[in-house]
Amino acid sequence: MRSAPTILHLDMDAFFAAVEQAAKPSLRGKPVVVGGLGNRGVVATASYEARVHGVHSAMATAHARRLCPNAAYLIPRFGVYRQISEIVMALLAEVSPLIEPLSLDEAFVDLEAGELAGDPRAVAVGLRSRIRAATGLTASVGLAGSKLLAKIASEQAKPDGLVVVRPGSERALLDPLPVRTLWGVGPATAEHLRKAGILTVAEIAQAGEAELVRLLGKAHGTSLHAMAAGLDNRPVVADRDVKSISVEDTFDSDLHDRAHVRYEIDRLADRCVQRLRGAGRSGRTVVVKVRRYDFSTLTRSETLRAPTDDLSVVRETARRLLEAVDTTGGVRLLGVGVAGLADFTQEDLFAQHAGAQEPGEEIVPELPAAPPPQPEQVHRWLPGQDVVHEEFGAGWVQGSGVGRVTVRFEVPSDTAPGRVRTFPVDDPALAHAEPLPLVPPGGQSPPATSPKSWSGGSSGPGPERGTSMS
Repeated sequence: MRSAPTILHLDMDAFFAAVEQAAKPSLRGKPVVVGGLGNRGVVATASYEARVHGVHSAMATAHARRLCPNAAYLIPRFGVYRQISEIVMALLAEVSPLIEPLSLDEAFVDLEAGELAGDPRAVAVGLRSRIRAATGLTASVGLAGSKLLAKIASEQAKPDGLVVVRPGSERALLDPLPVRTLWGVGPATAEHLRKAGILTVAEIAQAGEAELVRLLGKAHGTSLHAMAAGLDNRPVVADRDVKSISVEDTFDSDLHDRAHVRYEIDRLADRCVQRLRGAGRSGRTVVVKVRRYDFSTLTRSETLRAPTDDLSVVRETARRLLEAVDTTGGVRLLGVGVAGLADFTQEDLFAQHAGAQEPGEEIVPELPAAPPPQPEQVHRWLPGQDVVHEEFGAGWVQGSGVGRVTVRFEVPSDTAPGRVRTFPVDDPALAHAEPLPLVPPGGQSPPATSPKSWSGGSSGPGPERGTSMS
């Protein structure tokens, strides 16, 4: 536990949804939900306007539609989110070389490793301002002497705020919070504590270590008691060891055609290798995950003789593993992963692997370049996709059906909603397009939602709260 608030936790506000609002002027200030749109879709992120209706991440999209039917439901655009994440992480690197990314939109920063630790609050104010100027988006920041408190502080700061936990104010922040706030307290642990009459962090601290050990066991009880007291000595770790890289898809309807299942495995293997190469890694173990129509989930794996990032090797191995799984009843989810990661590859592994094939062993045939034809998806336009029209220019898909597609023509720099037009789904003048930057070079950031208002400074022993205003 440090004597100064030099650990910074940054979390972009409703990141995916905020990106979509910044890119689409007609959605600013309105409920937006990003995630899977099919019957089995799951919410990835909801804007704050949608959250007031009870919508939250990991909720079934079908349930979210019942809670907030008037929201804009959009597919994720992960390429855009990654580009913006790179901008944010580069700005964090200007503050300190010691950064621990947790996801695309969240990271810890150790200010003591940089040259600006003398005034952490000024660093945080400047950082949030630069992120706003570079991306058009808002971020919330917590500053504290430990990772635990910095993370909790950034949650308290949301949206678009800054909370500084000064030494001596830790208990004022922690005591009134529910037990689920602490790391490691899930539904089962929370229920154990509830039965013992423990509902808040203050009550955890009052219970004492011995009682927590009796309730939860030695390791968990001791750790929880320390956290309730605000004690956390974990360092910011720049390079966390990733143990595996994987991708998976849940399908709107069960896949029954074997050729289509094989095609999807090929497609997932391609995506997995792209992520593997993007991380500069290779791996020895290929894993295939299959969730069948009855929700039973099977995994099959094979360990190669040496690490590889060769697409043909991963694809062939994934196909072979799939052959060992019965999919005749239908498949609702498929996944492909690579584990046993390393920083080097065996260049001739595929040739060695093929040469080691036993006589008479079945060779997995080459698969078609596309799945079995599905006429209803020949011209597929999904809500949120970027498009361009030869006459009307850039826009995005609002919806489609019965042979028509509705497009709103607007760009991020617009200050008013764009016009809406409807076209046949096979209109030759309409095409998919690359996303436009949220902030053009030298341009103005799009307007953001109102920042969270805190009184500047602290009137008592609690954490200092305030917004960074330029």
